Amino acid sequence: MYEFHNCLKLVFYAIIIPGTILISWLTGLIGLPFLVIALLLFLVIFVLLPLAFRFSVTLQRSILFLTFITYPKGLDLTQPASIGLYATRNFYITVKDHNADEDGVRIGVWHVLPKNAVRRFKRELHVEEAYEQEEQQAGQLQREQSKSTVEQANSNNNNKQLEQVAPALRNEFPVILPENEQIFYERLLRIPGGTVVLYLHGNTATRGSGHRSEVYKLLRHLNYHVFSFDYRGYADSDPVAPTEDGVVRDALMVFEYIANLTTNPIYIWGHSLGTGVATHMCANLAALKGRAPRGVILESPFTNIRDEIRLHPFSRPFRRLPWFDFTISEPMYSNRLRFESDKHIDEFPQPIMIVHSEDDVVVPFHLGYRLYRIALNKRSHAWGPVEFHRFERRHGYGHKYLCRAPEMPGLVQHFVESYRDAIY
Repeated sequence: MYEFHNCLKLVFYAIIIPGTILISWLTGLIGLPFLVIALLLFLVIFVLLPLAFRFSVTLQRSILFLTFITYPKGLDLTQPASIGLYATRNFYITVKDHNADEDGVRIGVWHVLPKNAVRRFKRELHVEEAYEQEEQQAGQLQREQSKSTVEQANSNNNNKQLEQVAPALRNEFPVILPENEQIFYERLLRIPGGTVVLYLHGNTATRGSGHRSEVYKLLRHLNYHVFSFDYRGYADSDPVAPTEDGVVRDALMVFEYIANLTTNPIYIWGHSLGTGVATHMCANLAALKGRAPRGVILESPFTNIRDEIRLHPFSRPFRRLPWFDFTISEPMYSNRLRFESDKHIDEFPQPIMIVHSEDDVVVPFHLGYRLYRIALNKRSHAWGPVEFHRFERRHGYGHKYLCRAPEMPGLVQHFVESYRDAIY
């Protein structure tokens, strides 16, 4: 009976639009020319376009990754200070797709220094004015709200280590220039007691987009080193068509770069599509049995691309078509564009924190909650805990602005400090 009911629904949705057009013509509401135009439009939009999508891997990748959408316009990614990210190093890493790959893929990376390091070396970094301006612009209320958090963050061992090495570093690096910038930043990264966050952004735009820079600043104020990069095909990274395996490999290479430089704990923060990259990357790291992150933060996650694309606003005109799965979902799955977080989430043991806003229209809230329930049911009880934080729709954080929630710094810090010494 259920299958028969579904069959009737499919037939209904298949004929409702052309049927309405035909009835309008038969009843004299529209003329023959309009009938022909309307039926042609229906054929092009709802039949030929989905069929073109099914048989074009290029189109599938373009719609999924949206690399052609860039903002803000004219942003010079080699100058992070132009968007308020002073004391940030821009550099490039080459990713080899396989051993025989001689050229590799070059990806752009930012390393944002933590606030406690910037405060001690602002003169050598030439950021005194920017640092003081930011301190003055922070309202009194904001300073009071963040005071206890920052003071707690400042009490860790990293600050003691910074105090000890600061005189020697100032003697060695009286001025930070392009010639010695890499050595200085990497030296700071190695100082014991620090924390590193690798941020994996979603689709569209670049590592310099406004909402992403807000996340970096939040993490900087918690005294964390922040690494962010653009996957292949995005921004100033090489214009290579991205694939799921390719962007995961990019993330693995940046993680490897960090892990080779410091023994400090590394956390992964994925947002939107970046949550799919994060879970896939962590599953790969677990399979390799090498160094792994201490924890994973998933902001606005989904279960898998098949579920997400059906519920995405762009798919609304097409999702009820009987051939939606045949022309949209199935070909993406066949072409390994899956991002199956519901599968990967039980393939690595690290603790997970999921945050999601109820008013998220891009990745519906219930997909994030469903992923949480899947994690609870499938992951071993001996593994790291999974926690879920709901943000009510009345706050209006939507898909991109959970970083503005007053409680977010405290949630992040509590998660990081709870597991910084835990090994799973």
